[in-house]
Amino acid sequence: MSPADDGGRTYASGEGLVEFLDLMRLMRERCVWKSSQTHTSLARYLREESDEVLGAIDEGDPEHLKDELGDLLLQVYFHAAIAEEAGEFTMDDVIAGLTAKMKRRNPHVFGPEAASGRRYTVDEVEQLWQAAKAAERAHPAE
Repeated sequence: MSPADDGGRTYASGEGLVEFLDLMRLMRERCVWKSSQTHTSLARYLREESDEVLGAIDEGDPEHLKDELGDLLLQVYFHAAIAEEAGEFTMDDVIAGLTAKMKRRNPHVFGPEAASGRRYTVDEVEQLWQAAKAAERAHPAE
């Protein structure tokens, strides 16, 4: 069961993400169609699922959005499983890279700026984000 806060909101535990990773590996091992897929062969499905997520957002139906986000997440796991099998990277690498990127691109949350307690405007946050992206492009290996 997912934990809830004082306001009754429920938060994900993340346990299902690890379970699904194991399920994806098993499907790749035991299903001829899934095991025959490549990044290239799956590209069209990634595009389709992304478009379906956008459609669900436009509809404003949370249940439809939940289903479509699951389909999109399947694509992420599929590509990560293919890369893992090829020895290129793992889902852990994807998450570690994403975590590091979010910390770099959100200095108002994670950097020295966060200690001030200052509330930034949306425009200021966008400027920080763009500056971080520019720094990444200028120094990609860092």
